[in-house]
Amino acid sequence: MSQKTPSSSKEQAAQKREDRLKVALKANMARRKAQARARASGDNKSEDE
Repeated sequence: MSQKTPSSSKEQAAQKREDRLKVALKANMARRKAQARARASGDNKSEDE
């Protein structure tokens, strides 16, 4: 099932798309985690006041 090098242009395009999606997902998750941390720290500050 695991192929090291795609042989056809369709397989290469699919692999490139999959790689782009992986990078986009990783960036999105990092951004969402940062937003959640900012909200959590913001909530703590507003509760102290």
